[in-house]
Amino acid sequence: MFSIILFDHSHQQLLPLTYAKPVSELRIGILTIKEKWEKRLNVSISYKTEEYLQEKYALTITDDNLIINSSVVANDAVTEEIKNLQLNEALIQDNTVLAIRLSAENIVFTIDVAQLGKHVTTKESQANAIQVIRPYHIFSHNAQALQDDFDLLTKGRTSQPISETNTVLGKENVFLEEGAKVECAILNATSGPIYVGKSAEIMEGAIIRGGLGMCENSTLKMGAKIYGATTLGVYCKVGGEVNNSIFQGYSNKGHDGFLGNSVIGEWCNLGADTNNSNLKNNYAPVKLWDYTTGRFGLTGLQFCGLIMGDHSKCGINTMFNTGTVIGFSSNIYGAGFPRNFVPSFAWGGSGGYMTFRMSKALEVAERMMERRKEVLSEADIKIFEYISQQTTRYRSWEK
Repeated sequence: MFSIILFDHSHQQLLPLTYAKPVSELRIGILTIKEKWEKRLNVSISYKTEEYLQEKYALTITDDNLIINSSVVANDAVTEEIKNLQLNEALIQDNTVLAIRLSAENIVFTIDVAQLGKHVTTKESQANAIQVIRPYHIFSHNAQALQDDFDLLTKGRTSQPISETNTVLGKENVFLEEGAKVECAILNATSGPIYVGKSAEIMEGAIIRGGLGMCENSTLKMGAKIYGATTLGVYCKVGGEVNNSIFQGYSNKGHDGFLGNSVIGEWCNLGADTNNSNLKNNYAPVKLWDYTTGRFGLTGLQFCGLIMGDHSKCGINTMFNTGTVIGFSSNIYGAGFPRNFVPSFAWGGSGGYMTFRMSKALEVAERMMERRKEVLSEADIKIFEYISQQTTRYRSWEK
C-alpha cells in the first residue's frame, strides 16, 4: 500500500492564509483538504511544504509514495483516478500534475509535466477537479466543495432529530451530528445543504439559507443571517450577516456587521460591527494583493471581500474596503478604512501603523489558544519568528 505526500506548489500564491500552515491544512467546504484525502483514501499522510514549516508538518518517504498536488480538492471522481495510478504513472489536468506515484529512489516533487522524466507515463484526468491556487478560490468554489463534503460525511447515515421548534425547508438536505443543538431557527436547505457538526449550536432566531457547513463546536449567535455557501470551522463563533465566507477555525465574529465573499484564517477576531465591502461602487472587477508579484492583481471577480491571515484581529466598527488583504498576526483598529493591503505584524489603522512586537503577539496568541485548550508550541513560536523576519520588507514604517 502506498503512503500519501501532499505537495505544496501554490504556497506562495495562497499567502497570507498559508503563512503558518501547508496548503492542505486549508478548509474549503466542511473539511480541510487533508481531511478530504484522509477520509477517502484511509492511509497515512505527510507533507512536502516550505522548509520553515517542515518541523511541525513532517515529511515521510516510503518505498511506494503517492504524491498529490495539495491544491487539488478531493472528490469521488478524482479520488478513483488517483487510487488507480500505478508506479511511475502521473495524473494530469490542463498540463498540470494532479498526482504521481513514485518509489523512494525516483521521487520528485513537481507539478510541471516537463519535469517528470522519461520513466513516467501520464494519464489525463476526466474528473474536472477543483484546484485552490489563490485565496479567493476558497469562497468561489465553496458551494461545490460543501456539497461534496456533505455527501461524503452523510452517506448511509441518519441525521439526529431536528427539533419541531425550527422552520425547515428541504429537510432531506439538513444533517445534525451528535450533540448538535438547533432551536427556533429558520433553515432553508433547498439551494444548498446545511450541516451542523458535533456539539455545534445554532441559537434562536438565526436565519439560514444553505449551503452552510458548521464544524465541531462552532456556534451561530442569535439572530444571525447566513446565506451563500458559508463555512464555520471548528470552535468558531459567528453572528450578524454573512454571505459566502469561510472561517478556517478557532475564529470569532460574535456580533452584528456584514462579511461577504471572504476568507478568515485561524485564531482571528472581528470586533463588534465590523463590516466589509465585497462590491466596488463602480461594479468593476476587484484587484487583490498578490504576494508573488508584490503588487495588486486582477481577480476577475466582481464580488471579493476580505482575506485575513491567521492570528489577526480588528477592533469594533472596523470598515474594510473591497478586496482587502490582512497579513499574519496584525491588529487593526481606529476610524476610517485601513489600506487594502496590511502587512503581517502591523498594529494600527488608517492613521498609521507601528510594528506588533513579537513578545506581545505571542502573548495574545497564547492567551487566545488557552481559551480553546490549545498550546502555542515551540514549533509555533519558531514559525511566528520566521514570518516576522520574512515580512519585514512589507512594513515600510520600519525603514
